[in-house]
Amino acid sequence: MRDERQGDTGLAIVYDTFQRESAPCLPLLNADDPARPLAWHGGEAVSVAQFFAHVRQVADRLPAAPAAVNLCEDRYAFLVAFCAIALRGQANLLPSSRAPQAVDEVMATHPGCYALGEQALSPAPQGYQRLPALAFAPLREMPQMPSIPADQVVAIGYTSGSTGLPSANVKTWRGFHASNAGNLAMLRAAVGASFQIVATVPPQHMYGMEMSVLLPLLGQAGVHVGRPFFPADVAAALAEVPMPRVLVTTPVHLRALVESGIRLPPVAAMVSATAPMPLELARAAEQRFDAPLLEVFGSTETCVFASRRPSVDEDWVLYDGVRLHPQPDGTAVEAPQLERPVTLADIVSLSDGGDRFRLRGRQADMLEIAGKRASLGDLTHRLLAVPGVQDGVVFQLDDADAIGVRRIAALAVAPGLDEHAILDALRQAVDPLFLPRPLRLVGALPRNETGKLPRAALLALLGHHD
Repeated sequence: MRDERQGDTGLAIVYDTFQRESAPCLPLLNADDPARPLAWHGGEAVSVAQFFAHVRQVADRLPAAPAAVNLCEDRYAFLVAFCAIALRGQANLLPSSRAPQAVDEVMATHPGCYALGEQALSPAPQGYQRLPALAFAPLREMPQMPSIPADQVVAIGYTSGSTGLPSANVKTWRGFHASNAGNLAMLRAAVGASFQIVATVPPQHMYGMEMSVLLPLLGQAGVHVGRPFFPADVAAALAEVPMPRVLVTTPVHLRALVESGIRLPPVAAMVSATAPMPLELARAAEQRFDAPLLEVFGSTETCVFASRRPSVDEDWVLYDGVRLHPQPDGTAVEAPQLERPVTLADIVSLSDGGDRFRLRGRQADMLEIAGKRASLGDLTHRLLAVPGVQDGVVFQLDDADAIGVRRIAALAVAPGLDEHAILDALRQAVDPLFLPRPLRLVGALPRNETGKLPRAALLALLGHHD
């Protein structure tokens, strides 16, 4: 029995409502050692066997439906719900945020779906299901570990809207297995086969999904169930898991850790994504915490497909099986997790026989005014390099002026500075044609949970200061 519905991608999305015996299957989780710690909850290890008992408990209580919005905030609850939903042959719907409007928009494009979370919500989405209380008790018998169809749609992730409107991206279990293999190989080379993860990013976003959900499920990693935000919380979470430890974070969180001066328990490696990593921050973090900083490259559309250590190499190294094809409007990505090539707006140059690349900018970021060219990414980098600027972004407005040129604007967090001082500093490094006007000082940028800047939020903040 198959249920075919029209998603907001404009393509028919096929949901499998039960396991087809004729379809190839893949394990729902790595159960080679049922006693291995899959998660750390309240300072105690939760084994693979105990975790799957919870998955089965929740799956047995879920309604029949094609999909469910996974709204669990606790990482362990999210992991249980993710697997329970998949075990029922349903897709996890992952909105770009938990805001009621964002959730309602996703649910409207998937008729018959429901929402699942561990907390009482007010207002609650239509058809909201509360995750049952999970009892952590010794198992009387070992549960049988299942497999699910490789081509089953297990997740539909929505982009953050940092470059426009959010879009839906379908993920199969085969694709997640393939993308996880690349991440696992990268981390094994850095820290070994077995490690414990503390993540400051939420599991609903694709970077958090790959690093704090798929690695524990399919590798030999365990994950701390919290999502620490403040530096002291990060230190406490790291102290609750054994070595070797991997800190999964973002440039925003990492800068806060470095500037706080806090001492962290020893970490074997740090992983960063969601925004470009400034070289000076990478070096400062490695010196401060005595561990390599690994940056990963990917997108909601492609998942991660390359990595680098920015303190020692500007080039990105592609994962096995990945090929890039530069095009005039971006770069086509071929990867084991993709059924067909996906074209990203990133402009790259290849080296080492196509196994490495250097990022040159994004097609949407390229500016041309009066015959001169610049990129928004480079302009933002130069803004952040101004002494006293703690955070900032340069972006282009939608409307053109009287001569048909779209203005360049900037928002900056720079206590103690004024707009004139920042513009004077930028004049030393930026062509006058590309100086941001207006430039507004703000208390904080409207970053989402992964540190990205949705364009609509930037425009709204700029308008508020006009």
